[in-house]
Amino acid sequence: MKRLLQKHGLAALALALALCGAFCLWRLWAVSNLLPSQQAAERWKGSSARDFAQVSFFLPAEQKLTRDQIYAFRNDMQQKLKAASFDTAAETGLYNDAWCTVTSGKVSAGRRSGDVQIIAVGGRFFDFHPLRLLSGSYLAPNDVMDDRVLLDRETAWLLFGAEDLAGMSFSLNGAQCVVAGVYEHERDSFSKTAAAGSMCVYMSYDSYARLFPEKAGIDCYELVMAEPVRGFVRSSAEEKFPVKKASLVDNSYRFEIGRLWKLFRSRAERSMHRESAAFPYWENAARAAEDRASHWLLAGIVLLTIPAALLLWMLVRAAAGGRRRLETDLLPKAKRGSREFFREISRRRWERRHPGEF
Repeated sequence: MKRLLQKHGLAALALALALCGAFCLWRLWAVSNLLPSQQAAERWKGSSARDFAQVSFFLPAEQKLTRDQIYAFRNDMQQKLKAASFDTAAETGLYNDAWCTVTSGKVSAGRRSGDVQIIAVGGRFFDFHPLRLLSGSYLAPNDVMDDRVLLDRETAWLLFGAEDLAGMSFSLNGAQCVVAGVYEHERDSFSKTAAAGSMCVYMSYDSYARLFPEKAGIDCYELVMAEPVRGFVRSSAEEKFPVKKASLVDNSYRFEIGRLWKLFRSRAERSMHRESAAFPYWENAARAAEDRASHWLLAGIVLLTIPAALLLWMLVRAAAGGRRRLETDLLPKAKRGSREFFREISRRRWERRHPGEF
């Protein structure tokens, strides 16, 4: 056994490291595809042959976005699509967007109450963030009633001790609201850490602006748009977005190998939070996932490079050993064998020409 290990030890080590490297790359793939909030472009594309890209803007605390600016920005992006030869009048589904603002508040029902995080949403927000519903329905842009609120499971149990609550009334910051449904928080570790266990409710931005006009203003804007060439959506959005100090994230390509490698190389700068924007929990979760993915990438590269180098070394060594064996053993034997062969042929010819002399 010892001799076997000595003989095949390097090969076994190379195989073990290669398997570990493959595991790291699998974990990289798993982390990169973990967060639904980063995959809106793929969901919007569906079975279409057309490519889409997802971009997010996060506004600085001192400068908010208004709905009028959103409508003007939509029109500008439609013009960009037309300039890229898209028939925006005949073809639907080329553009999709959502927006939100995040604040804190207090909910109560009877004697029960608690502090919550309020996310006021507009557009097709739940296309970008497909939370798992436990009962009821999402908020929709065309809802007739804008006082409907989506509760998380924890808030539902705090206020009512149940989950099937559609139509129930409660108070949010003193305003009467109706339960639209109950949802469950994301289960991945990044979202759990980013949300920090806080209770969170979703309400219509229109209702939010009407009930709390002093707090109106949009913190986050997200869009999915048809992309004829790579980088078209990002460059167009960056050019036309009305708030130039906003932090832009290109969600579609954030987990690509090249970007993750660049992220790892600039990790010291990354740790210095220089953006003035306050990110919502899903963006913080995505940034944490990026960091983890970059570590898995580095580990995979190292673990696969070592067995590749060992394999190359073993091949070179085998080639060198084969050459020595060829020069010291095989070639001399071949020479001796060829001489014996030709001697035998010569002997037989002589016998045929001089029969009976032996």
